Amino acid sequence: MYILGFPLLLGPLVTLHELGHYLVGRWFGVKAEAFSVGFGKELWGWTDKPGTRWKLSAIPLGGYVQFKGDMDPASIPHPDKIDEASAEERDGSFQHASLGKRALIVFAGPAMNIIITLAIFASFFAIYGKPVAADPTETTVITRFADESAARDAGLEIGDRMIAIDGEPVAEFQDVADRVLMYPGRTIDMEIERGGERLTLPVEIADITETDRFGNESRIGRIGVYSSELAVEDVGIGESISLAFVQTGKLVDMMVTGIKQIVVGDRSVKELGGPVTIGKFAGEQLSMGPLAFINFAALISLNLAFINLLPIPALDGGHLAFYAAEAIRRKPLGPKSTEVAYRAGVALVLALMVFVTFIDIAKLPVFGN
Repeated sequence: MYILGFPLLLGPLVTLHELGHYLVGRWFGVKAEAFSVGFGKELWGWTDKPGTRWKLSAIPLGGYVQFKGDMDPASIPHPDKIDEASAEERDGSFQHASLGKRALIVFAGPAMNIIITLAIFASFFAIYGKPVAADPTETTVITRFADESAARDAGLEIGDRMIAIDGEPVAEFQDVADRVLMYPGRTIDMEIERGGERLTLPVEIADITETDRFGNESRIGRIGVYSSELAVEDVGIGESISLAFVQTGKLVDMMVTGIKQIVVGDRSVKELGGPVTIGKFAGEQLSMGPLAFINFAALISLNLAFINLLPIPALDGGHLAFYAAEAIRRKPLGPKSTEVAYRAGVALVLALMVFVTFIDIAKLPVFGN
């Protein structure tokens, strides 16, 4: 399953990401010289009538579309050829397209990954409905505690209605989970209503390490409360799309929070994962059935969009940052500084890949985690 899950996951996601770049580029009249699934040596391919070389390459850790005028697959411009290009070289060249067109072509890749995530979530909501409280009026009322409950230890009681956390209103029970899950060990101010009176109690979120059926550990926050039972409510296409946006927004918020916590030291870098971890999880989710695998694909697709939009030269976000600077300055950055920045970006990306892969390997059972 590990061997099968990895290419089944990343192959389509990367291909669709690059297809986003390709389709918008061709829409704007930019010529594509190569479209590759994977990096390195070409294993198989063909050239279409417009002259694009479609190929499958040896290293299945990504892919690229190389437009006319690019120095390499990362769309790094050749500093000596932009201004000196002939009319024939300018025709269909990515580097000679307008600033707005270049920005849209670059953004189209991450946008495709976001669309994939939204489409998967919207489909799930449309087919299976959305979870709702069986009794909406009791959705924020504590009905019972877990065996080990930080909330009970802090003085909360069954029947308390949760009103707010750190001053932010609690409209439904899911709001409690959203404000607790990513913050193990933090102390929050829980505002409750008890017998017509409002109280504010400090609650230290329990730091829990959960282990799934495959032995994967995750560090999360819990306060150990339960509310009313859940039911499932059918929703239409419009609401399904709206719910997909909400769910996607929550995941992005969790990603940003997780990265911030790693940077400031609240979480271990061991929680990062690279290709080995993705392949492991992909195989595990595939073993649980197509629905689990597709849901995991939505999460990874969103991660691909998020990572690619980081303002690191050589990634899509780095290109967009340069275009933003060009728009402000009303002229491109100098060719020498641009080349240095792109090469530094490539080095940074490779260093990050080596770092997370080292973490992946160190977490394997053979090394005792």
